[in-house]
Amino acid sequence: MKQKIDIKAIEEFNKTEINALDFTRKSEDAFYDAVDLADFQDKDAETIFQYLKKEIRLIPFGDYLKRYIYLKSGMLGDYTDIDVREYQHIIVDSFSENNTPKSFAETTAKLSALAKNWLTQASVNRSVVFLLGFGLNMSAEDVSGFLTKALRERDFDFKDAAETICWYCFQNGYKYPKMLSLKQRYDNINPVSGFVAYDEKTIGVRNTIKGIKDDETLLEYLAKAKSRSQSKMHSLTAGQWFSELYMKCKDIIADFYTMDEQERQSDRIWTPDDIAEGDVEKVLCCGTPVNRNGNLERLSASKLAKYFNNKRFSRQHIAEILSQSVAVDRFDLDSVDNR
Repeated sequence: MKQKIDIKAIEEFNKTEINALDFTRKSEDAFYDAVDLADFQDKDAETIFQYLKKEIRLIPFGDYLKRYIYLKSGMLGDYTDIDVREYQHIIVDSFSENNTPKSFAETTAKLSALAKNWLTQASVNRSVVFLLGFGLNMSAEDVSGFLTKALRERDFDFKDAAETICWYCFQNGYKYPKMLSLKQRYDNINPVSGFVAYDEKTIGVRNTIKGIKDDETLLEYLAKAKSRSQSKMHSLTAGQWFSELYMKCKDIIADFYTMDEQERQSDRIWTPDDIAEGDVEKVLCCGTPVNRNGNLERLSASKLAKYFNNKRFSRQHIAEILSQSVAVDRFDLDSVDNR
């Protein structure tokens, strides 16, 4: 990983065409090819379906990882034509150089085998991204990109002590042994009672942590929040935005129902309090077929199931969010914001 990328060569290459390294620009190009068709306005639903079915593809995690290694190590040629074994060798060598173990937990698997899995899998869990961050000597920005783009998940969770310690190390260029030392010190410190740091909005916690410049201050802050971190803390900011948008949805749906009553010459007036999770599901998922029991058809029955896996906004999921048994994610906010 010591060889530096030739920036000028890459810039020249990018000027000539939208290349295989630019996932976002390629997707945008295909999207506009579809919406710019002459008959799009008359056949928008059919055109969108055919685009989703034939043109769009989910970029697997392994491709993001290959692209990162390709650029960082200064490889030449088409990154997809390079044998996976070359990428494996680079990962193994880099992990050795950066004194990073093959896993956070005990495993009998060889690093080369794990590396091959990472390079070929459609997705991995967050811990793998953090491990690769240390093994490939990534910056905090690099890891953030993998979390939000390759995994399509949330960024660093600063209400999670382990992720906070990892971010601190990436931000300061510290290696895995430093992270392990800080984590062990954190595990051994006693929580400070009466502190409610994790009741702050996420942005407040993030700004506080990003202002920390030394180990002792970091550990002091984490100790104050430790008593609250024993249970998983969900983002207050995301929860508040969801609640606000959800109430707006209920208000709009109540207006819809009232207008329907007026068309039937009924005097009933619906209020947001009359609107339940099932009503919100019915309106937001109005294009999804229902079975004879009134439930949404199984997602697996859709030809686009792989693109929307775990992204369905059902009444059951709404209830889970409202009871705070699951965290709000960006797909939930998109669902209620596009009401």
